[in-house]
Amino acid sequence: MVTPTPSRPASGRFVHERGHRPGHWTLASRVLVLQLLVVLVVVLGATAALGWQLRSDTRRDATTEVTDVAAAVAQSPDVQAGLEDPATADRAGIRRHVEAVRTATGVDFITVMDRDAIRWTHPDPSQIGRPFLGHSASALAGGEVVETYTGTLGPSVRTVLPVRAQGGAVVGAVAVGVTTRSVTADLLDRLPVLLLALALALGLSFAGSWALSRWVRRRTHGLEPTDLTRLWEVNDAVLHSLREGLVVLDPAGRVQVVNDEARRLLPTAPDGELEIPPAVQRLLDADEDVVDDLQVSDDRVLVVNRLDARWEGRRVGTVVTLRDHTELQALTRDLDAVRGLADALRSQAHEAANRLHVVVTLVEQGQPERAVAFATSELAAAQQLTDLVVADVADPAVAALLIGKSAQAAERGVELEVEPDTALADGLLPARDLVTVVGNLVDNAVEAALDGVGPRWVRVRITGGGGAVEVRVTDSGEGLPPGWLERAMRRGWSRKENRLAPEGTHGLGLALVGQVVRRHGGTIAVEEPVTLDDGGGTIVVRLPCGVACGVACGVVT
Repeated sequence: MVTPTPSRPASGRFVHERGHRPGHWTLASRVLVLQLLVVLVVVLGATAALGWQLRSDTRRDATTEVTDVAAAVAQSPDVQAGLEDPATADRAGIRRHVEAVRTATGVDFITVMDRDAIRWTHPDPSQIGRPFLGHSASALAGGEVVETYTGTLGPSVRTVLPVRAQGGAVVGAVAVGVTTRSVTADLLDRLPVLLLALALALGLSFAGSWALSRWVRRRTHGLEPTDLTRLWEVNDAVLHSLREGLVVLDPAGRVQVVNDEARRLLPTAPDGELEIPPAVQRLLDADEDVVDDLQVSDDRVLVVNRLDARWEGRRVGTVVTLRDHTELQALTRDLDAVRGLADALRSQAHEAANRLHVVVTLVEQGQPERAVAFATSELAAAQQLTDLVVADVADPAVAALLIGKSAQAAERGVELEVEPDTALADGLLPARDLVTVVGNLVDNAVEAALDGVGPRWVRVRITGGGGAVEVRVTDSGEGLPPGWLERAMRRGWSRKENRLAPEGTHGLGLALVGQVVRRHGGTIAVEEPVTLDDGGGTIVVRLPCGVACGVACGVVT
């Protein structure tokens, strides 16, 4: 879960009480030391491995060198001839030849010996004539000896090869060797290059570890593990306790943070992913901040705020907050209906007072017959609507709504007529949903009638049967332009001007009707007028009500 950016005070400096105390290592220091220890162990191990490999290579090279020199001396005609006939051999010439080869090749000793392993040559003349120190039996038998042995010159790497006469018989042997001091000296000659490479690797590793430590410090904003843990715990607790839905998106529009309230307010796909309604998505795609915008989803009325989240002037994402105003909006509609009914009753009381004055005046003038006729005619007109609505509309909330709307429309100069074939049983659909649909359609129709020419009227027909409740509202206005119904059901559309209304709660009526239609799986359509008497058009809403509708209407037994 992505943690929201910590707050910044007015001064613009980050304020956070860090858990680091003097004498305690910081996270960056721990990372740096750990990296250096790892690098040091790796470098030391690599140095030991390379040193061992270099030592092995040096010994192998020395062995190869002395073997080649021994083979060359063993094949020398002078050496072969001298060992084949020791009595006539030119031992001094052999020694001069061997010493020249030793000097040219850089080996430490070349020893030519007869079949009794008696030395004929040696770098130390005092050792000539003495027995060879080392293993020579295998070579004098025709084999080859490669060993490290401590002789008169100290420990040495040596090779002993047989010397054969022209007939192939072994007549002696040749031992060629280099002391381990020479091998070590050769190794030390190669060591500076190795140490330079290792020092370079150590330096690069140190620089990389230091850069990694700096990167960790920057990425954590200098916070220590205890600070990060506490910050995460506090933020997580705040997110779960918020009574306001919170959604945080990254710059690419991907959802990063969703709290519990947002999951309750927004739909969720079967795979658990959050589904953002189109009405809210339009706000997310906007290029500017949105404050307290009212949006209608399929089952809720939401107040949406959308703000860009920025860190040091750089946009890092989008923060969306959601507040559920479904119940508040329903209560507001109920309050508006009660207020409208109160206004209608106040208007009727005023008109009743005027009519009473007329009746009293007629009686005082000695015209009681005309007073009775005037009073009964006004009472009949009012009672006729009441009787019709009460008789045909069994749902008390809808009946009261129609009576109140009729009074409101009459006060504004619009005649509201409930058609004779209206018939609505009680309990087919939730009263609140029916009041939302009928009330908003009637309000829009009255507004449309007021914008048209006289006579101004609105006709309402509500029927329940065939598994659905149908609400038909016709007005004398101009009606909706072709293809505008879907647009009209968006929040903010005003029928009065056929455009989107300004910010606020205006234009919410048809959006709420569409919400009820979608929730019940119903339909909403516009019927074009056939004749001039059909007005500007009819809006028809059908809401399925299942078996209850058929039973209430006598269709299902």
